[in-house]
Amino acid sequence: MVPESDETPAILYVDLHLVHEVTSPQAFAALRNRGLTVRRPERTLATMDHSTPTRADVLYGGLPAGPARDQINMLQKNCRDFGIELHDLDSKQRGIVHVMGPELGATQPGSTIVCGDSHTSTHGAFGALAFGIGTTEVAHVLATQCLLQRKPRTLAVNVSGRSAAGVSAKDLVLAIIGKLGVGGGTGHVIEYRGAAIAGLDMEQRMTVCNMSIEAGARAGLIAPDDTTFEYLAGRPMTPTGVQWDHALANWRELPTEAGAEFDREIDIDAAALEPMLTYGTNPGMVLPITGRVPQANGDTGMRRALDYMGLNPGEALIGRPVDVVFVGSCTNGRLSDLRDVATVLAGRRVADGVRMLVVPGSQDIKRQAESEGLDRVFTDAGAEWRESGCSMCIAMNGDRVAAGQYAVSTSNRNFEGRQGAGARTLLASPLTAAAAAVAGKISDPREYLR
Repeated sequence: MVPESDETPAILYVDLHLVHEVTSPQAFAALRNRGLTVRRPERTLATMDHSTPTRADVLYGGLPAGPARDQINMLQKNCRDFGIELHDLDSKQRGIVHVMGPELGATQPGSTIVCGDSHTSTHGAFGALAFGIGTTEVAHVLATQCLLQRKPRTLAVNVSGRSAAGVSAKDLVLAIIGKLGVGGGTGHVIEYRGAAIAGLDMEQRMTVCNMSIEAGARAGLIAPDDTTFEYLAGRPMTPTGVQWDHALANWRELPTEAGAEFDREIDIDAAALEPMLTYGTNPGMVLPITGRVPQANGDTGMRRALDYMGLNPGEALIGRPVDVVFVGSCTNGRLSDLRDVATVLAGRRVADGVRMLVVPGSQDIKRQAESEGLDRVFTDAGAEWRESGCSMCIAMNGDRVAAGQYAVSTSNRNFEGRQGAGARTLLASPLTAAAAAVAGKISDPREYLR
């Protein structure tokens, strides 16, 4: 790293550059136009996720003509031409970029990780500085392996207590965003700290860091500890032997020193939280599942959001019928999320008139879920079990919610049209999503755990 000065930003060396099919075509075209090569192809890793069909017959039977097939074909060509490792459609390790990287052990503590995707903050769960970049920056990193950055401010989110049964990491991070607001973390890197954070497993930590961007933060991270190291040990891209010992010694030096000062701090008591649910059109519009939609009080943005969502101030969300339930995404498409869903669905049926998609975050998760019989729990209940991909989180691959329909979704964004034009998205945990699927209406997941 070259430190910043008053005149120039810092120059960050990038340890890992993750690439997918949607934000990379223009970046590779820029390299071709200037006759440039990829500076460190061995530190660049590509996969297909956003546009990738999740229906097996479409995925393996020949992609239909259109923008998605063009993007996939172009990524294949670009990776061949520039010598980049690609986890192609037939790769057993393909998956959503923020799921696959940790699974491979490519995500490591202390690394600088970037990707042309805002939820790159996920990798901060390992104590990495990880953030999304734009397409122009993707080209810059491909050509130089470096990035110009100003030093962000620091924000400590101190989480005490212990979450009750039925209250998950997703509920925790939604509560944090609700307290900060969608712009509350702007210009900051968040460090999540405290006993409640230390008690999370790695998949739960990834869920928390994944949504840092939804509070406007540049990145979010959690100090690496034994939980981190146990997750990484033995993965395909982690060091082995003496190199593992050396890496481990370095990683143990990374946590923030005691008494460090932050530009800002907030405190959250995990023990006081309920399952959370969004009611509006950004993730900061969130309330406890037993709560009521707040008053607009002259806030035109709030009024517009409620109009879009078809909700009224003072209304309770519990009991509102739902049309679609989506379980998946880089936020909640991991094995522990699928196990939570299976806990609720086992021996029950998805309610008549409700469509439920369960989409694993990677092909590796798909295989693990099937080895545990989770897929049979889902299909016996009437849910659709798909191949891995971003799917209905961003609706780029044909998996969509129809206009006016209500979807309870484990994804990370509830913006207008995010899951399809006119779709009304309520973000929730996998447990809450499963409870809604069974009941056919928004329900408290704790009722299904007794």
